[in-house]
Amino acid sequence: MNALYERMLSAYDQSTDTGRRNAIYEVSQQLVLAGLSNGGFFDKAAFYGGTCLRIFHGLDRFSEDMDFTPLKEERSFNFEQYFQPIIDQFAVVGRTVEIKKKDKKSFGKVESAFLKDNTDVYDISFQTERSVKVKIEVDIVPPMKFSTEQKLLLQPMSFMTRCVALPDLFAGKMHALVFRAWKSRVKGRDWYDFEWYVRNGIELDFRHLQERIRQFNGREMALNEFTDELKNRLATTDINQVKADVLPFLNNPRELEIWSNDYFLQLADMIKIK
Repeated sequence: MNALYERMLSAYDQSTDTGRRNAIYEVSQQLVLAGLSNGGFFDKAAFYGGTCLRIFHGLDRFSEDMDFTPLKEERSFNFEQYFQPIIDQFAVVGRTVEIKKKDKKSFGKVESAFLKDNTDVYDISFQTERSVKVKIEVDIVPPMKFSTEQKLLLQPMSFMTRCVALPDLFAGKMHALVFRAWKSRVKGRDWYDFEWYVRNGIELDFRHLQERIRQFNGREMALNEFTDELKNRLATTDINQVKADVLPFLNNPRELEIWSNDYFLQLADMIKIK
């Protein structure tokens, strides 16, 4: 096995099949970021979402997908021009990858429930002892009024990644928690991240949250209205389904022992607004 690839994997606990899988995913995500940095992608776009929170802010759960937003509306934005830098970066660690744009018409209801028409989706696939597929989403007409910051990674080499700032990441997560339309399914990872933001005293940028609600949902919403919807979601969702979804992504399942609907309602009262 390639020495650099093995060194990157060695930073993770791989004593279980799940641990090994999660380690391969996260190393792959770091390679994607390095390739994008080499290609100049972060001059025009920023990284956001749960994987950003995991890699750059120490969120103690693994995350699969990678989400990116251009810094301004750019309907002609062409992510495919960055394929080669990604391919080249994987080649450095001895991996041959295939990148394909996905046809959203073939998406199932669950997969498409939270994607806008203006979001392009790509799969980066390669083979280790198992097939690995990293999904990338690029919102080419993004909600604006967000800030960014440069964050440093040291592997596979030192490079900078432009990331959406934490208060705006929080806004994106709260939008997902309240409005994600998965019908009978819930995404417990949204709840886990919500807990993390509150615990770490991160302020919620409500101005950016309002932009997301306008663009995704076509609604104008004041803070008290959003709070009411949030608390309704927290009070009525099956907490056992929430736990079941997030459990495979955790190193320490005991974190979930305190989880209840009332626990999350109390967290909602602790949100700090920017």
